[in-house]
Amino acid sequence: MVDDLVQEVREELTGHILPFWEGLIDEVNGGFYGRMDFDGTLHKDAVKGGILHARILWAFSNAYKVLKDESYLKYAEHAYKFLTGPLWDEQHGGVYWTVTADGKPAEDLKHGYCQAMSLYAISSYYDASGDDRALMRAMDIYDVLENEMHDEYGYKESFTRDFRWAENEKLSENGVEAAKTMNTNLHVFEAYSELYHVSNYPQVGDRICELLDLFADKIYNPAKHRLDVFFDDTFTPIIDLHSFGHDIEASWLFDRGIEYLDNIAYESKMAPIIKDLVQGIYDEAMDPMHGSVYMENENGMIRKNRNWWTQCEAMVGFYNAYQKDETRVEYLQAVEDIWSFVKEHLIDTRVGGEWIQEVDVLNQPVSSLPLVGIWKCPYHNTRMCLELIKRNNKTSTSFELPKLDFF
Repeated sequence: MVDDLVQEVREELTGHILPFWEGLIDEVNGGFYGRMDFDGTLHKDAVKGGILHARILWAFSNAYKVLKDESYLKYAEHAYKFLTGPLWDEQHGGVYWTVTADGKPAEDLKHGYCQAMSLYAISSYYDASGDDRALMRAMDIYDVLENEMHDEYGYKESFTRDFRWAENEKLSENGVEAAKTMNTNLHVFEAYSELYHVSNYPQVGDRICELLDLFADKIYNPAKHRLDVFFDDTFTPIIDLHSFGHDIEASWLFDRGIEYLDNIAYESKMAPIIKDLVQGIYDEAMDPMHGSVYMENENGMIRKNRNWWTQCEAMVGFYNAYQKDETRVEYLQAVEDIWSFVKEHLIDTRVGGEWIQEVDVLNQPVSSLPLVGIWKCPYHNTRMCLELIKRNNKTSTSFELPKLDFF
């Protein structure tokens, strides 16, 4: 059954997801078009986001690394040139939030999340291309994160172009103004893990350890079996919120970063936390009727819509947990159930479509959400497909799981 699932995700990736994003390349102004509405209307004049371009860069770089199709590297190069060209601030450093369709600064906010995602993508592009200039640019972003956005407690959120504090509403749909977030710090961890993997710079490894301590000691809430989400400046939680997608994503990203570190102490420290996060999502977030994962629980109220990215991260997270203990067949069953849900309700079968961003409790598409936007990208679904392909490729030299009994 796993072989069939892997073949299906491979076909979805190469025959549907990546061709869709290839079709969004802007050959005139550079980069990729920034918005497509649910009805398929393409807005060639829409702003182009830093996060979107970083995620496109990540997707094509890693598709090339795994599938060895030279055309993917060319699309990655196109995204890289835009991310490190018009989206890069030559004066102050860092990646803009958005630029205009023709590449002029639009919203010149510098956000920690955007810097982290850009660093993650450029590190992967360096690994794919071998272009030393990409590693230099990755280290430029590392310096921005360390010199402008890091303090004794972790990584801060939102800044003006010249790195003065700015209001931070970009990561919240909950009306919360947070000084720090789990989300930004998780993606800094993700980015630093990739940078360390491709560079082996010791200072990056030190920061990964610091972030693991932060998650274990401040962000993880053992009483509620979750990661808290929004915090004040010293990482005191300011809202009762459980983000299901982020918890299951964190579970396997922690494993990935620890594997790159090759550090037994952190394997032992994080093992029970990872176990708790996975089981917490399985117990609380799985929709028993439709075989999918809900979005979040705020103040005891579960938001039961299902979005595309949470399903992708749940597939990887549950499969990762199953690989560590193959007696946990319920986790493998969850992967298969979620994939069935994705095929039926999220993969867009309309001509010119990709994946629907979100469906409601009746499995009807939320048509107000775009098919392409600042956040809607090929990152989560491409990564899910590539992870399942890599983990079932007997000749792959990619990720090996930590040699610990986690369950």
